[in-house]
Parts: sequence; structure tokens; C-alpha cells
Amino acid sequence: MAILSNLDLIRRVPLFSTLTQAQAESVAEAVVKRRYKRGEVIVEQGKKSNFLAIVLTGRARVVTTDSRGREVILATMNPGDYVGEMSLIDNQPHSATVRAEVQTDVLILGRVEFARCLPENTSMAYAVMKGLVLRLRHADRKIESLALMDVYGRVARALLEFAVPDKDGRLVIRERVSRQDVAKMIGASREMVSRVMKDLEDRGFIEVGEDGSTIIKDRLTSLG
Repeated sequence: MAILSNLDLIRRVPLFSTLTQAQAESVAEAVVKRRYKRGEVIVEQGKKSNFLAIVLTGRARVVTTDSRGREVILATMNPGDYVGEMSLIDNQPHSATVRAEVQTDVLILGRVEFARCLPENTSMAYAVMKGLVLRLRHADRKIESLALMDVYGRVARALLEFAVPDKDGRLVIRERVSRQDVAKMIGASREMVSRVMKDLEDRGFIEVGEDGSTIIKDRLTSLG
């Protein structure tokens, strides 16, 4: 298999898709590819990293921790997602920690190069703003669910966020759902999440396969 150049890699990242050839070549010279093992921290809450990190392969988890060490899962990052732009824009420490959930390859773009790209390419600046708006909307939904929904509704919404359509159009979570992860996402105990998941399965809202995958039935959307 041929080794992809930095230019080839950034052309695959949606954030850089509107760069001109000259701009793309400039960014390609500035980015560095870095590999993180499972559990390694990409950016850390309360610290500055002064770079934009774009996920190429793998998966990372965005978490925040309170003063007592309790962890809340805010989001999952997949290929094409990026982190660090908020800290680069306002020069403040990161508001959350991003940790590799599996072996994850990222492209690292430094502050100077990031700052140079934005005024030179309005489409990229718009893409960054759009990403920030999407995060704000996601945060609004999480606040809404914590404030207004019962545990059933919060579990349902978390499951719907995990699910992706399969070839038959069904919503499926392919990997085994971690009750602990769901608990950290919705602010409930693991025991409560386990009881709710079992009840949802018994009542036909979800179907859990022998391989650990979960099929989401249409009825679940009424809860989330």
C-alpha cells in the first residue's frame, strides 16, 4: 500500500476541502501526522496545546472532569472531526479532555498556520464557524435532556446518537453498548442505566444481538 503524503491526507479532510492548491500545499508543509495509542490524551482540560488536531483514523472521546474526579462524556470524535479550534481562537485552556478510544491517527496544525489559513480562505473560516455552531447545538440538546427528560428519555437519546443506518435502513449500534459510558453521558448511575436498558429491551424498544450489537426500533424515537 502506498504511503499517503500530507497533501493527500489533508485533501481527505472536509475542513480543508475548499483550500486552493497553493493553500493546500502550504498547509501540507505545516501539518504533522501523529499517532495516539488507546487511552492517550490528545488535548487536556485546563491546558493549552496551541494546535488544531484533525482525526484521520480511529476514534476519540471528549470528556470533562469535575473537582471530585467524576467524568462526563460530552461527545465522540470520528475521522474528519477536529478539536482545538476554540482554544486557538480565544487563547484559553481547553474546556475538555480528548482521549483516544482506540489507536487514532491525527493531523496536527499549529497556531500560526491555522491563523494564516482563516483570513486567506473564507470557506474554511465558514467551515470552522459551522463546526462551532454544531457543537453549540449539541450542547444545547444535552442541557435540554438533562433538565427536561427523565432517565428513559436520556438513555434513548444517547442510544440514538450512537446508532447508524445499516444497509436495510435500520438504526444499529454495531459495538456492544457500555452501560458505564452511557451513564457518564447522561448523568446517571451505571445500575440505573442497566435497569433502563433491560426494560427497553423487554418492552421491544431495542433488540440486542448475540454479537452485542443493538437494533433501535422506531418506537424509541418517541422517548428521545
